[in-house]
Amino acid sequence: MQYTVHEAKTNLSKLIRLALAGEEVIIARGDEPVVMLVPVAAEKPQRRIGGAKGFILYMADDFDAPLEEFAEYME
Repeated sequence: MQYTVHEAKTNLSKLIRLALAGEEVIIARGDEPVVMLVPVAAEKPQRRIGGAKGFILYMADDFDAPLEEFAEYME
């Protein structure tokens, strides 16, 4: 939905609630849309070294052996 700058100033709390609910909130100066109000994405937690430790239950003994299908590329 589109709102004027004046309407946005007057109803900012309402527009924030609408944007957080997934509503498209556009603020216009005159008839020209100039700003879109969107929620900030939540930060992803940083990855930890060793965070997958214990998840690999089995790895074949020949895991890092060359594949037969790629033998001609290895020559």
